[in-house]
Amino acid sequence: MSSNQLKTMRDIFIDGVYEKMKKNKQIFFLSADFGAPALDKLRKDFKDRFINVGIAEQNLINIAAGLALENYIVYAFAIAPFMTMRTYEQIRQNLSISSQINPVNVNLIGVGTGLSYDLSGPSHHCLEDISIMRLLPNFIVFSPSDGKLVDEFVDYSIRIKKPKYLRFDSKPLPLLYDEIQDLNLENGFYELKKGKKICLVSTGYMTHTALRVAKKINDIGIVDAFILKPLNEKLLFKTLAKYDYVITIEEGFINNGGLDSLISKILHDNQSNVKLINRLGINDKHIFDLGERDYLHKLNNCDKESIIKIIRDINE
Repeated sequence: MSSNQLKTMRDIFIDGVYEKMKKNKQIFFLSADFGAPALDKLRKDFKDRFINVGIAEQNLINIAAGLALENYIVYAFAIAPFMTMRTYEQIRQNLSISSQINPVNVNLIGVGTGLSYDLSGPSHHCLEDISIMRLLPNFIVFSPSDGKLVDEFVDYSIRIKKPKYLRFDSKPLPLLYDEIQDLNLENGFYELKKGKKICLVSTGYMTHTALRVAKKINDIGIVDAFILKPLNEKLLFKTLAKYDYVITIEEGFINNGGLDSLISKILHDNQSNVKLINRLGINDKHIFDLGERDYLHKLNNCDKESIIKIIRDINE
């Protein structure tokens, strides 16, 4: 995976799908007029199984659903806020509801989740997607923190015949799982660092922030939640039960059905004594301030320094 170190998630995943398309003629790839370096080769070599629907994300879902109902494996590719929110009715009707009657293998690739497109403003920020996509029955929600997880998900995406939402960061990120040998993707999470009293539970880009915090405070645990629906809730509770305090960190709206709600539910359902001490993310407002990602995090108290202060306050 070292060759993937400087690649974006989308390019790693498209490269993996490209290799599968060489052998599996049941795979289609659809794009809503959205490009990527890795897509050029796929589009050239599989002209009969690549469809650019134009800037028409709702139609993207309709075509993907139609192909899937004919037993094709479909990948649909678009910018994350438009993939999820412009198309929500089509996703609900044609994928979530339909898949309860007939299996449909449609993989929605949303690029630019969270504040990936930091300088593009609230129209391109994607802070709602975890909540609204987790809400849909029969959906799998994949929120990876690095390219190794993305690479591992290619086989999973073909094997599991359900609609899926793949939330990809737009920027290249360092590998976190390259040296890890005991990863079980279907558990949906991994304890990247064992700690004592406090555990940070994060997803996607924010796992990198959590690990930067851990370099300053050695005895905290780090749990990376990369499949937000479904995941092994019993095993995750067993992992979290070792800690006194849990802090959730996500690049999305808090207190509205995201990662924090997932963790809170797991602790509540198991009548846990663990305290969910803080939910860190974006407060209930859109971000109109201009600045790079770290600046936007600082405005919302979910940057490295703010998290360190919260942890030190707990320890005092």
